[in-house]
Amino acid sequence: MKNNKVVLAFSGGLDTSYCVKHLKIDKGLEVHAVLVNTGGFSAEELQEVEKRAYALGVESYEALDEVEHYYQSCIKYLVFGNILKNNTYPLSVSAERITQAMAVAKYAKKIDAAYVAHGSTGAGNDQVRFDMIFNIMIPGVEILTPIRDNQLSREEEIEFLKKHGVEMDFTKAQYSINKGIWGTSVGGKETLTSHQPLPETAYPTQVTKEGQEQISLQFEQGELVGINEQKYASPVAAIQALQAIAAPYGIGRDVHVGDTIIGIKGRVGFEAAAPMVIIKAHHTLEKHVLTKWQLYWKEQLATWYGNWLHEGQFIDPVMRNIEGFLQETQQNVTGTVHVLLAPYRFQVQGIESKYDLMSSAFGSYGEMNNGWSGEDVKGFSKIFGNQAMLYHQVNGTEF
Repeated sequence: MKNNKVVLAFSGGLDTSYCVKHLKIDKGLEVHAVLVNTGGFSAEELQEVEKRAYALGVESYEALDEVEHYYQSCIKYLVFGNILKNNTYPLSVSAERITQAMAVAKYAKKIDAAYVAHGSTGAGNDQVRFDMIFNIMIPGVEILTPIRDNQLSREEEIEFLKKHGVEMDFTKAQYSINKGIWGTSVGGKETLTSHQPLPETAYPTQVTKEGQEQISLQFEQGELVGINEQKYASPVAAIQALQAIAAPYGIGRDVHVGDTIIGIKGRVGFEAAAPMVIIKAHHTLEKHVLTKWQLYWKEQLATWYGNWLHEGQFIDPVMRNIEGFLQETQQNVTGTVHVLLAPYRFQVQGIESKYDLMSSAFGSYGEMNNGWSGEDVKGFSKIFGNQAMLYHQVNGTEF
């Protein structure tokens, strides 16, 4: 016989609050709520969520700090691959959902729960990501999704909670905000259209800095370790520090349009100051220290890696193979990148690295060379185009 333990992925919002009451009252289950922190909660917010969970009647509540694991297992490779979905979006939400689902699955296994639950609706990507991770990691555990299964409206959820004595602020926020260390998503009425931009007031971080600011970023083997020559205890701390510096400029704002896992187009706003600056700075450093074929194959594999991650397939073993390749390419990605910050924009100005392949010891592009002669270039040019010349002569091509 199954036990009656259910682990609920809990955020403290309307949907997961409904799930607690529904699972207890209608299903007769013992609810163990789990919040997975991937960098989006302050200490005060965590305390509030815990109070709400126990007020709703959970058997237990656990806040799992997965920020460092999230970086080491995922974000690091998004940086190594310079990954921006559709050349725009740093996979802020899709990446963290995988980490959250895996942490919930491990917790369900730890307490030997017979059920696992999440508050996803039937309209988005998260339902697939959570279900797929649970099916792979805890295949014997039954998945419960009350909001999706019952096709509940917001009003129906509120009515149910009020009926069972739940007092909370039921005012609907104008925008749906999801915050994490790798960016904050912003959804609202404008993102449901194809033409309207998000207003200034929709972004959680308002623009408070003026003028320009020059900063330098220190990378070691592809990881951000310092800002303005100040070393940090971990790349996570460096990311958080850069976010605090760059976000008040309004840097990293955009609207992403992409293909959802379920086949429809989706549109979401986001702000991701630190991720955007880090990825662009890292890519510039790579262009100086890697060969053209390293850069080429990195781009091919990283694009595929980002797409497969977005679709929830993080546990596919091929992802570990690609991560191994990306890690190997970072051996010489060490140096300093100079960046100019200004309201609503930033500019990567240049790099310094002992591994810089643009060394003047071998020549200056368009100016002079030290490693070959003009005769060398003549012979090379002739041989390099030899096969195309033979093809056109044999086929009598007229130009």
